[in-house]
Amino acid sequence: MNNKETPTMRPFRRALLGAMAFSPLLSRLALAQEAALTPILFVHGNGDHSALWMTTLWRFESNGWPRDRLRALDFTDPLARDDDAVAQPMRSSSEDAWREMAAEVAALRGRTGAGRVALVGNSRGGYPIRNHVQLHGGGAEVSHVVTCGTPNNGIYNWEENAGREFNARSTLLRALNGEESQVVPGTEFLTLRSDSNDLYAQPEGRYAGRPGVPTGVGYDSPALRGATNLVLPGVDHRETAYSARAFREMFRFIAGREPERLSVAAEARPVLDGRVTGTPGGVQTNRPVAGAVVEVFRVSPETGERMGEAVHRRTTGEDGRWGPAAVAPDWSLEIVVAAPEHPITHSYRSPFPRSSDVVNLRPAAPPVAADRGAGAVVRFNRPRGYFGIPRDVVLLDGREPAELPRGVAAGATAVARLPEAEVGRAVAGVFNKERVVARAWPLAENRISVAELTW
Repeated sequence: MNNKETPTMRPFRRALLGAMAFSPLLSRLALAQEAALTPILFVHGNGDHSALWMTTLWRFESNGWPRDRLRALDFTDPLARDDDAVAQPMRSSSEDAWREMAAEVAALRGRTGAGRVALVGNSRGGYPIRNHVQLHGGGAEVSHVVTCGTPNNGIYNWEENAGREFNARSTLLRALNGEESQVVPGTEFLTLRSDSNDLYAQPEGRYAGRPGVPTGVGYDSPALRGATNLVLPGVDHRETAYSARAFREMFRFIAGREPERLSVAAEARPVLDGRVTGTPGGVQTNRPVAGAVVEVFRVSPETGERMGEAVHRRTTGEDGRWGPAAVAPDWSLEIVVAAPEHPITHSYRSPFPRSSDVVNLRPAAPPVAADRGAGAVVRFNRPRGYFGIPRDVVLLDGREPAELPRGVAAGATAVARLPEAEVGRAVAGVFNKERVVARAWPLAENRISVAELTW
Protein backbone atom coordinates (compact mmCIF):
# COMPACT_ATOMS: atom_id res chain seq x y z
CA MET A 1 0.00 0.00 0.00
CA ASN A 2 1.30 3.44 -0.78
CA ASN A 3 1.56 6.06 1.94
CA LYS A 4 -0.99 8.45 0.47
CA GLU A 5 -1.87 11.60 2.36
CA THR A 6 -5.40 11.66 3.79
CA PRO A 7 -7.57 14.81 3.85
CA THR A 8 -7.46 15.03 7.64
CA MET A 9 -3.65 15.11 7.53
CA ARG A 10 -3.31 17.88 4.94
CA PRO A 11 -3.65 20.99 7.13
CA PHE A 12 -1.24 19.51 9.66
CA ARG A 13 1.29 18.66 6.96
CA ARG A 14 1.05 22.07 5.28
CA ALA A 15 1.72 23.83 8.55
CA LEU A 16 4.69 21.62 9.27
CA LEU A 17 6.13 21.99 5.78
CA GLY A 18 5.95 25.76 6.12
CA ALA A 19 7.83 25.61 9.39
CA MET A 20 10.39 22.97 8.45
CA ALA A 21 12.81 25.48 6.91
CA PHE A 22 12.97 27.24 10.26
CA SER A 23 12.71 24.26 12.56
CA PRO A 24 14.19 20.86 11.67
CA LEU A 25 12.94 19.76 15.10
CA LEU A 26 9.34 20.13 13.93
CA SER A 27 10.07 17.97 10.91
CA ARG A 28 11.50 15.24 13.12
CA LEU A 29 8.53 15.59 15.46
CA ALA A 30 6.05 15.07 12.61
CA LEU A 31 7.83 11.93 11.49
CA ALA A 32 7.95 10.66 15.06
CA GLN A 33 4.22 11.24 15.56
CA GLU A 34 3.40 9.35 12.38
CA ALA A 35 5.71 6.50 13.33
CA ALA A 36 4.05 6.30 16.75
CA LEU A 37 0.80 5.14 15.13
CA THR A 38 0.75 1.38 15.65
CA PRO A 39 0.77 -0.72 12.48
CA ILE A 40 -2.42 -2.78 12.29
CA LEU A 41 -2.97 -6.15 10.64
CA PHE A 42 -6.59 -7.08 9.87
CA VAL A 43 -7.49 -10.76 9.69
CA HIS A 44 -10.67 -11.94 7.94
CA GLY A 45 -12.92 -14.84 8.84
CA ASN A 46 -13.87 -18.26 7.51
CA GLY A 47 -14.23 -18.31 3.73
CA ASP A 48 -13.73 -14.55 3.46
CA HIS A 49 -11.04 -12.26 2.05
CA SER A 50 -9.34 -8.94 2.74
CA ALA A 51 -11.91 -6.88 0.82
CA LEU A 52 -14.27 -7.07 3.79
CA TRP A 53 -11.91 -4.72 5.66
CA MET A 54 -12.06 -2.08 2.90
CA THR A 55 -14.41 0.32 4.70
CA THR A 56 -12.53 -0.15 8.00
CA LEU A 57 -9.26 0.74 6.26
CA TRP A 58 -10.93 3.81 4.78
CA ARG A 59 -12.12 4.91 8.23
CA PHE A 60 -8.64 4.54 9.74
CA GLU A 61 -7.14 6.49 6.83
CA SER A 62 -9.81 9.18 7.22
CA ASN A 63 -8.62 9.61 10.81
CA GLY A 64 -4.99 10.14 9.84
CA TRP A 65 -3.61 6.58 9.95
CA PRO A 66 -0.94 6.22 7.25
CA ARG A 67 -1.96 3.73 4.60
CA ASP A 68 1.37 1.92 4.76
CA ARG A 69 0.76 1.11 8.44
CA LEU A 70 -2.47 -0.72 7.64
CA ARG A 71 -2.56 -4.20 6.15
CA ALA A 72 -5.38 -6.68 5.49
CA LEU A 73 -4.24 -10.20 4.68
CA ASP A 74 -5.73 -12.90 2.45
CA PHE A 75 -5.51 -16.49 3.63
CA THR A 76 -4.73 -18.71 0.64
CA ASP A 77 -7.42 -21.20 1.62
CA PRO A 78 -9.74 -19.36 4.01
CA LEU A 79 -12.15 -22.21 4.77
CA ALA A 80 -11.47 -24.34 7.85
CA ARG A 81 -11.19 -28.10 7.54
CA ASP A 82 -14.08 -30.29 8.66
CA ASP A 83 -11.55 -31.93 11.01
CA ASP A 84 -8.58 -29.77 11.92
CA ALA A 85 -6.22 -32.77 11.95
CA VAL A 86 -7.30 -34.23 8.59
CA ALA A 87 -6.01 -32.72 5.34
CA GLN A 88 -8.72 -31.48 2.99
CA PRO A 89 -8.23 -29.99 -0.50
CA MET A 90 -8.30 -26.18 -0.62
CA ARG A 91 -9.03 -25.88 3.12
CA SER A 92 -6.70 -24.82 5.92
CA SER A 93 -5.88 -26.12 9.37
CA SER A 94 -5.59 -23.83 12.37
CA GLU A 95 -1.80 -24.16 12.12
CA ASP A 96 -1.89 -23.26 8.41
CA ALA A 97 -3.78 -20.09 9.29
CA TRP A 98 -1.38 -19.26 12.11
CA ARG A 99 1.70 -19.69 9.89
CA GLU A 100 0.29 -17.43 7.17
CA MET A 101 -0.68 -14.77 9.69
CA ALA A 102 2.66 -14.96 11.53
CA ALA A 103 4.44 -14.32 8.23
CA GLU A 104 2.26 -11.24 7.68
CA VAL A 105 3.09 -9.96 11.17
CA ALA A 106 6.81 -10.33 10.45
CA ALA A 107 6.44 -8.58 7.09
CA LEU A 108 4.48 -5.67 8.58
CA ARG A 109 7.02 -5.20 11.37
CA GLY A 110 9.87 -5.39 8.89
CA ARG A 111 8.33 -2.88 6.49
CA THR A 112 7.41 -0.32 9.16
CA GLY A 113 10.27 -0.88 11.59
CA ALA A 114 7.77 -1.16 14.43
CA GLY A 115 8.56 -3.32 17.41
CA ARG A 116 4.91 -4.23 18.00
CA VAL A 117 1.75 -4.29 15.93
CA ALA A 118 -1.98 -4.50 16.64
CA LEU A 119 -4.02 -7.46 15.38
CA VAL A 120 -7.74 -7.23 14.59
CA GLY A 121 -9.68 -10.36 13.60
CA ASN A 122 -13.23 -11.14 12.63
CA SER A 123 -14.78 -14.53 13.38
CA ARG A 124 -12.29 -17.33 12.60
CA GLY A 125 -9.66 -14.62 12.11
CA GLY A 126 -9.42 -14.28 15.88
CA TYR A 127 -8.16 -17.86 16.24
CA PRO A 128 -4.72 -17.45 14.56
CA ILE A 129 -4.32 -14.19 16.46
CA ARG A 130 -4.86 -15.90 19.81
CA ASN A 131 -2.79 -18.87 18.64
CA HIS A 132 0.10 -16.51 17.85
CA VAL A 133 -0.05 -14.57 21.11
CA GLN A 134 -0.99 -17.33 23.56
CA LEU A 135 0.60 -20.49 22.16
CA HIS A 136 3.53 -19.26 20.07
CA GLY A 137 4.99 -16.48 22.24
CA GLY A 138 3.85 -13.69 19.94
CA GLY A 139 2.83 -11.32 22.72
CA ALA A 140 6.20 -9.56 22.65
CA GLU A 141 5.45 -8.29 19.12
CA VAL A 142 1.72 -7.61 19.56
CA SER A 143 0.55 -4.60 21.57
CA HIS A 144 -3.21 -4.92 21.04
CA VAL A 145 -5.58 -7.73 20.11
CA VAL A 146 -9.17 -7.13 19.01
CA THR A 147 -11.41 -10.11 18.27
CA CYS A 148 -14.73 -9.27 16.63
CA GLY A 149 -17.46 -11.86 16.82
CA THR A 150 -14.82 -14.58 17.20
CA PRO A 151 -16.43 -17.68 18.75
CA ASN A 152 -13.65 -17.77 21.33
CA ASN A 153 -15.42 -20.41 23.40
CA GLY A 154 -16.80 -22.30 20.43
CA ILE A 155 -19.90 -22.27 18.29
CA TYR A 156 -21.01 -25.46 20.08
CA ASN A 157 -19.79 -27.91 22.70
CA TRP A 158 -20.71 -31.32 21.29
CA GLU A 159 -19.24 -34.82 21.23
CA GLU A 160 -19.96 -34.86 17.51
CA ASN A 161 -17.40 -33.14 15.27
CA ALA A 162 -14.97 -32.81 18.17
CA GLY A 163 -12.13 -32.26 15.70
CA ARG A 164 -13.76 -29.26 14.09
CA GLU A 165 -11.90 -26.05 14.91
CA PHE A 166 -15.10 -24.31 16.09
CA ASN A 167 -16.04 -27.01 18.61
CA ALA A 168 -15.30 -26.05 22.21
CA ARG A 169 -13.79 -29.55 22.56
CA SER A 170 -11.34 -29.10 19.68
CA THR A 171 -7.63 -29.36 20.34
CA LEU A 172 -7.17 -25.71 19.43
CA LEU A 173 -9.86 -24.28 21.71
CA ARG A 174 -8.91 -26.52 24.62
CA ALA A 175 -5.34 -25.23 24.32
CA LEU A 176 -6.46 -21.61 24.08
CA ASN A 177 -9.06 -21.79 26.84
CA GLY A 178 -7.53 -24.20 29.31
CA GLU A 179 -6.08 -21.64 31.71
CA GLU A 180 -7.79 -19.39 34.25
CA SER A 181 -7.08 -16.37 32.06
CA GLN A 182 -7.67 -16.40 28.30
CA VAL A 183 -5.25 -13.52 27.66
CA VAL A 184 -1.54 -12.95 28.22
CA PRO A 185 0.18 -10.23 30.27
CA GLY A 186 1.63 -7.32 28.32
CA THR A 187 -0.82 -7.50 25.42
CA GLU A 188 -4.12 -5.62 25.65
CA PHE A 189 -7.19 -7.62 24.63
CA LEU A 190 -10.60 -6.33 23.49
CA THR A 191 -13.55 -8.44 22.37
CA LEU A 192 -16.53 -7.05 20.47
CA ARG A 193 -19.74 -9.06 20.34
CA SER A 194 -23.45 -8.79 19.79
CA ASP A 195 -26.04 -9.10 22.54
CA SER A 196 -28.05 -11.91 20.91
CA ASN A 197 -27.95 -11.28 17.14
CA ASP A 198 -24.81 -13.25 16.24
CA LEU A 199 -25.79 -16.48 14.48
CA TYR A 200 -22.52 -18.12 15.65
CA ALA A 201 -23.11 -17.34 19.34
CA GLN A 202 -26.48 -18.95 20.00
CA PRO A 203 -27.64 -21.26 22.80
CA GLU A 204 -29.75 -23.28 20.32
CA GLY A 205 -28.29 -25.22 17.38
CA ARG A 206 -30.41 -23.96 14.47
CA TYR A 207 -27.52 -22.15 12.80
CA ALA A 208 -25.08 -24.98 13.51
CA GLY A 209 -27.22 -27.48 11.61
CA ARG A 210 -29.06 -29.03 14.57
CA PRO A 211 -32.30 -27.11 15.23
CA GLY A 212 -33.67 -27.48 18.74
CA VAL A 213 -30.44 -28.93 20.18
CA PRO A 214 -28.65 -26.88 22.87
CA THR A 215 -25.21 -25.80 21.69
CA GLY A 216 -23.66 -25.75 25.14
CA VAL A 217 -22.47 -22.17 24.59
CA GLY A 218 -24.23 -18.83 24.92
CA TYR A 219 -24.45 -15.35 23.50
CA ASP A 220 -21.25 -14.51 25.39
CA SER A 221 -19.10 -17.12 23.61
CA PRO A 222 -16.92 -14.36 22.02
CA ALA A 223 -15.96 -12.95 25.47
CA LEU A 224 -12.56 -13.71 27.00
CA ARG A 225 -11.65 -13.94 30.67
CA GLY A 226 -9.19 -11.14 31.43
CA ALA A 227 -10.08 -9.03 28.35
CA THR A 228 -12.10 -5.86 27.95
CA ASN A 229 -15.41 -7.31 26.72
CA LEU A 230 -17.85 -4.98 24.97
CA VAL A 231 -21.39 -5.72 23.80
CA LEU A 232 -22.67 -3.86 20.73
CA PRO A 233 -26.45 -4.31 20.89
CA GLY A 234 -28.21 -5.42 17.73
CA VAL A 235 -25.16 -5.93 15.51
CA ASP A 236 -24.82 -9.14 13.56
CA HIS A 237 -21.84 -11.48 13.27
CA ARG A 238 -19.98 -9.47 10.63
CA GLU A 239 -21.02 -6.06 11.93
CA THR A 240 -19.01 -6.84 15.07
CA ALA A 241 -16.03 -6.05 12.82
CA TYR A 242 -17.05 -4.09 9.75
CA SER A 243 -19.58 -1.54 11.05
CA ALA A 244 -18.91 2.08 11.98
CA ARG A 245 -19.85 1.14 15.55
CA ALA A 246 -17.15 -1.52 15.68
CA PHE A 247 -14.60 0.80 14.09
CA ARG A 248 -15.13 3.38 16.83
CA GLU A 249 -14.32 0.83 19.54
CA MET A 250 -11.26 -0.67 17.86
CA PHE A 251 -9.92 2.81 17.07
CA ARG A 252 -10.38 4.00 20.68
CA PHE A 253 -8.75 0.85 21.98
CA ILE A 254 -5.66 1.02 19.74
CA ALA A 255 -5.24 4.80 19.47
CA GLY A 256 -6.27 5.67 23.03
CA ARG A 257 -8.58 8.44 21.82
CA GLU A 258 -11.84 8.98 19.98
CA PRO A 259 -11.77 9.04 16.17
CA GLU A 260 -12.40 12.44 14.64
CA ARG A 261 -14.98 10.97 12.27
CA LEU A 262 -16.89 7.78 11.58
CA SER A 263 -17.62 8.74 7.97
CA VAL A 264 -15.14 8.23 5.14
CA ALA A 265 -13.28 11.24 3.70
CA ALA A 266 -13.41 11.20 -0.09
CA GLU A 267 -10.36 11.46 -2.32
CA ALA A 268 -10.37 13.47 -5.55
CA ARG A 269 -9.35 10.53 -7.73
CA PRO A 270 -9.57 7.10 -6.11
CA VAL A 271 -7.49 4.30 -7.60
CA LEU A 272 -8.84 0.76 -7.30
CA ASP A 273 -6.99 -2.53 -7.49
CA GLY A 274 -7.25 -6.04 -6.15
CA ARG A 275 -7.13 -9.64 -7.28
CA VAL A 276 -9.48 -11.97 -9.09
CA THR A 277 -9.77 -15.15 -7.03
CA GLY A 278 -11.63 -18.34 -7.83
CA THR A 279 -14.13 -20.79 -6.43
CA PRO A 280 -13.01 -24.09 -8.00
CA GLY A 281 -15.61 -26.77 -7.41
CA GLY A 282 -17.64 -24.28 -5.38
CA VAL A 283 -14.91 -23.96 -2.71
CA GLN A 284 -14.09 -20.39 -1.70
CA THR A 285 -10.38 -19.73 -2.03
CA ASN A 286 -8.11 -16.71 -2.33
CA ARG A 287 -5.98 -18.33 -4.99
CA PRO A 288 -5.41 -15.90 -7.89
CA VAL A 289 -7.04 -16.52 -11.25
CA ALA A 290 -5.00 -15.88 -14.40
CA GLY A 291 -6.58 -15.08 -17.74
CA ALA A 292 -9.62 -13.28 -16.33
CA VAL A 293 -10.78 -10.29 -18.36
CA VAL A 294 -11.90 -7.42 -16.12
CA GLU A 295 -13.73 -4.37 -17.45
CA VAL A 296 -14.89 -1.34 -15.44
CA PHE A 297 -17.73 0.89 -16.61
CA ARG A 298 -19.24 4.01 -15.13
CA VAL A 299 -23.01 3.50 -14.86
CA SER A 300 -26.09 5.51 -14.01
CA PRO A 301 -26.94 5.14 -10.30
CA GLU A 302 -30.65 5.23 -11.21
CA THR A 303 -30.76 2.72 -14.06
CA GLY A 304 -27.43 0.83 -14.05
CA GLU A 305 -26.96 1.74 -17.73
CA ARG A 306 -23.41 2.23 -18.95
CA MET A 307 -22.21 5.79 -19.44
CA GLY A 308 -19.73 5.35 -22.28
CA GLU A 309 -16.97 2.86 -22.99
CA ALA A 310 -15.01 0.95 -20.38
CA VAL A 311 -12.80 3.20 -18.22
CA HIS A 312 -10.50 0.25 -17.54
CA ARG A 313 -9.80 -3.14 -19.11
CA ARG A 314 -7.16 -5.71 -18.17
CA THR A 315 -6.50 -9.43 -18.42
CA THR A 316 -5.10 -10.85 -15.20
CA GLY A 317 -1.70 -12.49 -14.99
CA GLU A 318 -0.52 -15.17 -12.59
CA ASP A 319 -0.93 -12.84 -9.61
CA GLY A 320 -4.59 -12.21 -10.41
CA ARG A 321 -4.24 -8.41 -10.21
CA TRP A 322 -6.86 -6.58 -12.25
CA GLY A 323 -6.04 -2.87 -11.66
CA PRO A 324 -5.09 -0.13 -11.15
CA ALA A 325 -8.22 1.70 -12.30
CA ALA A 326 -8.74 5.41 -11.67
CA VAL A 327 -12.34 6.44 -10.94
CA ALA A 328 -14.17 9.40 -9.42
CA PRO A 329 -15.54 9.25 -5.85
CA ASP A 330 -19.12 9.74 -7.03
CA TRP A 331 -19.20 7.15 -9.83
CA SER A 332 -21.44 4.11 -9.60
CA LEU A 333 -19.65 1.21 -11.30
CA GLU A 334 -20.23 -2.00 -13.19
CA ILE A 335 -17.26 -4.38 -12.90
CA VAL A 336 -17.36 -7.27 -15.35
CA VAL A 337 -15.29 -10.38 -14.67
CA ALA A 338 -14.98 -13.04 -17.37
CA ALA A 339 -12.89 -15.74 -15.69
CA PRO A 340 -12.16 -19.22 -17.02
CA GLU A 341 -14.62 -21.87 -15.75
CA HIS A 342 -16.86 -19.27 -14.09
CA PRO A 343 -20.00 -17.44 -15.18
CA ILE A 344 -19.44 -13.96 -16.61
CA THR A 345 -20.18 -11.76 -13.61
CA HIS A 346 -21.58 -8.24 -13.88
CA SER A 347 -21.04 -6.66 -10.46
CA TYR A 348 -22.74 -3.34 -9.75
CA ARG A 349 -21.24 -1.23 -7.00
CA SER A 350 -21.92 2.00 -5.13
CA PRO A 351 -19.29 4.77 -5.51
CA PHE A 352 -15.83 4.16 -4.04
CA PRO A 353 -14.93 7.34 -2.10
CA ARG A 354 -11.29 6.34 -1.55
CA SER A 355 -8.54 4.27 -3.10
CA SER A 356 -8.21 0.62 -2.22
CA ASP A 357 -5.98 -2.26 -3.28
CA VAL A 358 -8.22 -4.89 -1.69
CA VAL A 359 -11.09 -4.66 -4.17
CA ASN A 360 -10.92 -8.42 -4.62
CA LEU A 361 -13.26 -9.92 -7.19
CA ARG A 362 -14.71 -13.41 -6.88
CA PRO A 363 -16.72 -14.44 -9.94
CA ALA A 364 -20.27 -15.50 -9.14
CA ALA A 365 -20.91 -19.14 -8.32
CA PRO A 366 -22.58 -21.13 -11.10
CA PRO A 367 -26.37 -21.16 -11.41
CA VAL A 368 -28.24 -23.50 -9.05
CA ALA A 369 -31.26 -25.70 -9.64
CA ALA A 370 -33.65 -22.91 -8.63
CA ASP A 371 -32.24 -20.72 -11.42
CA ARG A 372 -33.33 -23.11 -14.19
CA GLY A 373 -35.87 -21.59 -16.48
CA ALA A 374 -35.06 -18.03 -15.48
CA GLY A 375 -34.19 -15.52 -18.15
CA ALA A 376 -31.89 -13.61 -15.80
CA VAL A 377 -30.56 -13.97 -12.25
CA VAL A 378 -29.71 -10.97 -10.06
CA ARG A 379 -28.01 -11.65 -6.73
CA PHE A 380 -28.08 -9.01 -4.00
CA ASN A 381 -25.06 -9.35 -1.68
CA ARG A 382 -24.05 -7.73 1.59
CA PRO A 383 -20.44 -8.84 2.27
CA ARG A 384 -19.86 -6.77 5.45
CA GLY A 385 -22.96 -7.83 7.32
CA TYR A 386 -26.18 -9.79 7.13
CA PHE A 387 -29.73 -8.86 6.26
CA GLY A 388 -31.73 -8.69 9.49
CA ILE A 389 -35.50 -8.95 9.08
CA PRO A 390 -37.27 -6.97 10.57
CA ARG A 391 -34.24 -5.02 11.85
CA ASP A 392 -33.39 -3.72 8.37
CA VAL A 393 -35.24 -2.45 5.34
CA VAL A 394 -34.31 -4.95 2.61
CA LEU A 395 -35.93 -4.69 -0.81
CA LEU A 396 -34.98 -6.45 -4.03
CA ASP A 397 -36.87 -5.43 -7.15
CA GLY A 398 -39.41 -3.64 -4.96
CA ARG A 399 -40.16 -6.57 -2.64
CA GLU A 400 -38.84 -7.87 0.65
CA PRO A 401 -37.08 -11.16 -0.23
CA ALA A 402 -39.16 -14.02 1.14
CA GLU A 403 -36.16 -16.37 1.40
CA LEU A 404 -34.33 -14.26 3.99
CA PRO A 405 -34.63 -15.64 7.53
CA ARG A 406 -36.52 -13.67 10.15
CA GLY A 407 -35.12 -12.97 13.60
CA VAL A 408 -31.37 -13.45 13.99
CA ALA A 409 -29.55 -11.78 11.08
CA ALA A 410 -28.24 -14.70 9.05
CA GLY A 411 -28.67 -14.21 5.29
CA ALA A 412 -26.23 -12.16 3.22
CA THR A 413 -27.64 -12.88 -0.26
CA ALA A 414 -31.06 -12.48 -1.84
CA VAL A 415 -31.93 -13.52 -5.41
CA ALA A 416 -34.30 -12.15 -8.04
CA ARG A 417 -35.13 -14.44 -10.98
CA LEU A 418 -36.62 -12.71 -14.00
CA PRO A 419 -38.49 -14.23 -16.96
CA GLU A 420 -37.01 -14.08 -20.45
CA ALA A 421 -39.20 -11.11 -21.38
CA GLU A 422 -37.60 -8.97 -18.64
CA VAL A 423 -33.94 -9.53 -19.50
CA GLY A 424 -32.10 -6.22 -19.75
CA ARG A 425 -34.16 -4.18 -17.33
CA ALA A 426 -33.01 -2.48 -14.14
CA VAL A 427 -33.29 -4.27 -10.79
CA ALA A 428 -32.77 -2.24 -7.60
CA GLY A 429 -31.47 -3.60 -4.32
CA VAL A 430 -32.15 -1.48 -1.23
CA PHE A 431 -30.58 -1.95 2.20
CA ASN A 432 -31.60 0.80 4.60
CA LYS A 433 -29.97 3.94 3.11
CA GLU A 434 -27.88 2.24 0.42
CA ARG A 435 -29.33 1.52 -3.03
CA VAL A 436 -27.60 -0.38 -5.84
CA VAL A 437 -29.13 -0.81 -9.29
CA ALA A 438 -28.10 -3.71 -11.53
CA ARG A 439 -29.02 -4.65 -15.09
CA ALA A 440 -30.45 -8.12 -15.69
CA TRP A 441 -28.10 -9.93 -18.08
CA PRO A 442 -29.22 -13.09 -19.94
CA LEU A 443 -28.56 -16.33 -18.09
CA ALA A 444 -28.57 -18.11 -21.45
CA GLU A 445 -25.24 -16.41 -22.17
CA ASN A 446 -23.84 -17.71 -18.86
CA ARG A 447 -24.05 -14.23 -17.33
CA ILE A 448 -25.07 -13.43 -13.74
CA SER A 449 -25.72 -9.98 -12.29
CA VAL A 450 -24.68 -9.02 -8.77
CA ALA A 451 -25.79 -5.92 -6.88
CA GLU A 452 -23.13 -5.66 -4.14
CA LEU A 453 -23.49 -3.41 -1.13
CA THR A 454 -20.55 -1.47 0.25
CA TRP A 455 -21.92 -0.66 3.68
